Amino acid sequence: MLYVGLDVHWKKSNLCILNEQGRQIKNQQVAGGWNRMLEVLGQIQEPFSLCFEASCGYGHLYQCIARHPKAQRVLVGHPGQMRLIYKSKKKHDRIDAAKIAKLLYLDAVPQVYVPSADVRSWRGLIEWRVKLLHKRVATKNQIRALFKNAGLQTPRGLWTKKGAAWMQTQRFTTAFEIVRRDMLLEELADHNRRIKQITAALNQEAKKHPAVALLRTIPGVGPRTAEAVVAYIDQPARFASVRDAGVYFGLVPCQDASADKNRLGHITREGPASVRKLLIEAAWQGVNRCSAIRDHYQKIVGDHPDQRKIALVATARWLVVVMLAMLKSGETCRWKRDLIFNPRVRGNVPTFSPPVGDALQAADASPTGR
Repeated sequence: MLYVGLDVHWKKSNLCILNEQGRQIKNQQVAGGWNRMLEVLGQIQEPFSLCFEASCGYGHLYQCIARHPKAQRVLVGHPGQMRLIYKSKKKHDRIDAAKIAKLLYLDAVPQVYVPSADVRSWRGLIEWRVKLLHKRVATKNQIRALFKNAGLQTPRGLWTKKGAAWMQTQRFTTAFEIVRRDMLLEELADHNRRIKQITAALNQEAKKHPAVALLRTIPGVGPRTAEAVVAYIDQPARFASVRDAGVYFGLVPCQDASADKNRLGHITREGPASVRKLLIEAAWQGVNRCSAIRDHYQKIVGDHPDQRKIALVATARWLVVVMLAMLKSGETCRWKRDLIFNPRVRGNVPTFSPPVGDALQAADASPTGR
């Protein structure tokens, strides 16, 4: 068995090969793209294990290498956790390839999960919709700034058809402002059209996954949150515990524990930021719409109203733990939706309905992660 470490780049790569005793027998630079590097790997006649760091396009490269007839095992390392490389004082592609090969030989590679091509494409479309939403928000802010600088007060419902007609009829002092207005409105219409097109495609894809409909039974969880969680979890069985869902999405605090001291800091913010944001929004909707989620949130807040943001993040972590438990068990949520909670109205506090089901009770027993 040979152990191959790759330091992959688009125009050139470095390849290091160790034998069964861990001795280096080859360390060479491969000039050219990935196809040339695959040709060099094709010349290996013995069974081998291979490892490379995750980067842009790692899923496609993983599938190409895995088709090699001599490839016994292909691992993708987490670039942020391979401290032997990124914390080194001497960093070079040839040295990095050798270090990757040594980690592979020692079976100490921090691996990342490689989803299928369909799931990677699904995730990419979800992230592209998020980017378009950010672009649309930026365009709307520029439109508001344009009218404000011209001394025009915008009415309510500015983004409706009536508001669009109002913007078209406004007069500006210079022709340049008219050009900016027309171009910004065209850009906004283009963003709306693209987002509508992507949303329709995502809705069609969500119909193919029963897990999306399963998660939507949770009060406050909409189609975008459900599909994002399902796409990124992909295989619930790869999580040993439901509590790992909070770690995966970066909703647990940083920890620095030594002897009798245990310091908890900000959340780690690992994993996809877009899904983390959706989970926070879903948690807030759940607090407003479901007495069970609200009770969990208020239990964390307690007598400290300044901890409401911390409680909301902790509720989001608890909520994604519940989601993973549901995906593992296939059990639908039995929490009942109630009237939208308004803390300013006295007496508007619905009765508490506790969670039921073995999977949900197991998730409820996990720590809050404050």
